Amino acid sequence: MTSRRAILAVVAAGLVSVLVHGGGSAGAQGKASPAPGAATVSRASFGQTPDGAAVESFTMRNAHGIEVKAITLGAIITSVRVPDRAGRFDDIVLGYDDLAGYVRKPSYFGAVVGRYGNRIAKGRFTLDGKTYTLATNNGPNHLHGGVKGFDKVVWKGEPVSGAGSASVTFRYTSRDGEEGYPGTLDTRVTYTLTDRDELSFEYAATTDKPTVVNLTQHSYFNLTGGATDILGHDLTIDADRYTPVDAALIPTGQLAPVAGTPFDFRRPTAVGARIGQDDAQLRNGGGYDHNFVINRRGEGLVHAVRVVDPRSGRTLDVQTTEPGVQFYTGNFLDGTITGKGGVVYKKRWALCLETQHFPDSPNQPAFPSTVLRPGQEYRSKTVLTFGVAR
Repeated sequence: MTSRRAILAVVAAGLVSVLVHGGGSAGAQGKASPAPGAATVSRASFGQTPDGAAVESFTMRNAHGIEVKAITLGAIITSVRVPDRAGRFDDIVLGYDDLAGYVRKPSYFGAVVGRYGNRIAKGRFTLDGKTYTLATNNGPNHLHGGVKGFDKVVWKGEPVSGAGSASVTFRYTSRDGEEGYPGTLDTRVTYTLTDRDELSFEYAATTDKPTVVNLTQHSYFNLTGGATDILGHDLTIDADRYTPVDAALIPTGQLAPVAGTPFDFRRPTAVGARIGQDDAQLRNGGGYDHNFVINRRGEGLVHAVRVVDPRSGRTLDVQTTEPGVQFYTGNFLDGTITGKGGVVYKKRWALCLETQHFPDSPNQPAFPSTVLRPGQEYRSKTVLTFGVAR
């Protein structure tokens, strides 16, 4: 592995000129990279929603020049700029240049989704003998919190900077009955960028009535910086099993072995190596859009995923406290979305790694429970580590 410190020491010494390719995952040229120093966080206006709500933007930078931007609409991560093996910075997440794009066609780009990330079959579940009916926004099913989920509301954001890290905490209170969910849910999400080149997501929530909760972060990653699609990314998922789905992408309830299937990513494999195989599950998802059961012994953070882009050398490692991760290959990106820098987002232009409890868990008694009761606190943590390989 290339020494990232060596690369960034050169940058710090001013011996190379590094461009931040801002504006977008397309690699459009932007401003010079920020001078390395202590981790910082700043805030600025990002405009107003159509109903007049003010939206703020927060910029976190670490000592190595890595930069993460997030806004209060949906707690959306709008930009992640990291270096390649040559020390050149690019934006590795999809999104828009301005607020209008996120309002007009959000597509969950970079957002926190909830109350329940992923699908709930037929928009219904039963808890303590009572059946709740949720908003349906994915055919007959409920997806990512409904018509106006957490991705479409304005959160309150507060920045915090400390020794070796910069953080933003987002807060949102979801009222009893919102999108059909029971209970008032007080939610907190903290993004922290450290000088170890880690970006963590820490979630917490409490409720005044029994409810279900499954929060996740929905960034779309392209480690090339948008130079090409993600089919050449090498992927490793630490999972022996996955949850097969029906034609509506609802889990069948089975935990199936990945061995001997196109879903075996236990060793590094190009995303595109088997995505075109004649496989019923790939047909159901239009590619990969499946939950993987992370191998773990006990609780706490475990390694779940590693992504390597051979072209740029960029790497991404994912650790999580969650039992699953949804691997999605941008199957519904169809060229109708123009994103940052005027780039058209085509099919397979990005991948998502949504750490989570399993889809449709409220209707699947054998799956890990997503029930939260008064007096309990929902807690979840995911850590992304950015790196460079030769």
